[in-house]
Amino acid sequence: MFTREKPAGMKMEERKIICSVLVIIMIAIKGGEAQLSENFYTTSCPRLQNIVKQAVTKKYGQTFVTAQATLRLFFHDCFVQGCDASVMIFSPNGGAEKDSPDDLSLAGDGFDTIIKAKQAVEAVCPGVVSCADILALATRDVIGLTGGPSFSVELGRRDGLRSKASDVSGNLPEPEFKLNQLLNMFAKHGLTQTDLVALSGAHTLGAAHCSKFSKRIYNFSPSNPIDPTMNPIYALQLKQQCPPNVNPNIVVNMDSLTPRTFDNLYYQDLIAGRGMFTSDQDLFTNPASRPTVIDFANNPGNFNSAFITAMRKLGRVGVKTGNQGEIRRNCAAFNS
Repeated sequence: MFTREKPAGMKMEERKIICSVLVIIMIAIKGGEAQLSENFYTTSCPRLQNIVKQAVTKKYGQTFVTAQATLRLFFHDCFVQGCDASVMIFSPNGGAEKDSPDDLSLAGDGFDTIIKAKQAVEAVCPGVVSCADILALATRDVIGLTGGPSFSVELGRRDGLRSKASDVSGNLPEPEFKLNQLLNMFAKHGLTQTDLVALSGAHTLGAAHCSKFSKRIYNFSPSNPIDPTMNPIYALQLKQQCPPNVNPNIVVNMDSLTPRTFDNLYYQDLIAGRGMFTSDQDLFTNPASRPTVIDFANNPGNFNSAFITAMRKLGRVGVKTGNQGEIRRNCAAFNS
């Protein structure tokens, strides 16, 4: 009686095991991103997006700072502990993320916008929607309210359980960063050079304290007090707004012509040497990113498309999903 020889190579059972392991590894790598969905609250809170938009629109009608403050809040949140609303936590001891030196300049209107939107959502869908998702939706809404592109927001984030001021240092771009420093920081979050240039376009709504750029117009170097990459007329304008002895807390619009409109003028300014920060101007000065700046300056549609792609990618950074984290009842405090 003959017995069939086992075929050479890998057994079917072994193949199945390996495939299963690969799937698990892929899920682990993707993390919570795979669980985000545009329709996450369709059943549990079907009116969510309208409720948030109404709250944000009301707040925006009271002060334009709502737009720039909310957009900056989202970026700062995602770059530190991931998009988990950890930046929203209030600490009576001054030890939370928002108390770090890099976050002290975050405008209160951004926090207030999310808190009010959360209260409106809780009144209809208590204990269902995370502060992290409300922040993501509110950010999309302020972009639209200022004339920027609308886009779908992936949802399903959970709120983080950690908020430490010590976590912020070294995790946010600094005004004096050059392109390579920015690229290294963005790459850690899976963001490309194009994403970096596109997200920088949010500075079209931005404003900055004089202290953040004064070195470029007064003390750049012993032989050249003004940064040579800066348009000299622009430098003079900034000097008029920020004289040497002025209060360093005075705020100057980063887009002097259309500061309340989300547009591509930011890139046109870079070409003209009107970037406020070194980190802005170097996007044009550096030959590696210059073509993208020129493209976005000449083609607003390309900028809007790239910005949407970058914002959706940013919104996936370090998200907590499933059983991770919590759904906070109050965005400023962990659940007890």
